[in-house]
Amino acid sequence: MQKFAVIGLGRFGSVLARQLAEFGAEVIAIDRDEEHVAEVRDHVSVALCMDGTDERLLREQGVDHVDVAVVGMGESFESTQLAIVVLRRLGVKRVVVKSATPLHDEILRRIGAREVVSPEKESAIRLAQKLIAPRIVDYLEISEGNALVQITAPEKFHGRTIRELDVRNAYGVNIVAIKKRREVGRDENGEPILEERLVDIPGPTDVIDPTDVLVVIGANDDVSRLAN
Repeated sequence: MQKFAVIGLGRFGSVLARQLAEFGAEVIAIDRDEEHVAEVRDHVSVALCMDGTDERLLREQGVDHVDVAVVGMGESFESTQLAIVVLRRLGVKRVVVKSATPLHDEILRRIGAREVVSPEKESAIRLAQKLIAPRIVDYLEISEGNALVQITAPEKFHGRTIRELDVRNAYGVNIVAIKKRREVGRDENGEPILEERLVDIPGPTDVIDPTDVLVVIGANDDVSRLAN
């Protein structure tokens, strides 16, 4: 079971904490405001009213053992910076931070944030899905409990045809399109430049390549099972 800490339970953090718990993760939810803590207490593994920048308290609560820590504190940019430094000192390898401006993004990355997200661009539900299943490239909820998702092709799919995979029976989802990608060069930073071609009606004999992105539709639980 994946283990997360969510520090800061405003609108974004509280939705994220509850959604991660619904996806089956163990969640430690932390905020200084008792009302915020009370709102999520019945939905997560542990909900604590405490200072999310206190290294000793965080260690006592096992935050040093989480897979991912998400910092969503909104009271001050200084508190957010301090929380990142403390989490990195605790040994948390993946720290995801909510940010308000591009300038803050750059600063937060420089002091140890592995990922920076903007609530205006990334909903808490969408972020939760991506944290639970890192293979997911993009996620769009199309109805309650169902989503259209782009996912990098799992290794076990490589070299196999749509017919052989039979994902509808195996996972309860449908592959509605395939993005075929190939490297055509490198940019000035050495990152690959990819050319994409969309196969919008995959046939039973289409073969899945290692660089493919699958566009899949199905229930959230089934999509997560495929992505993990």
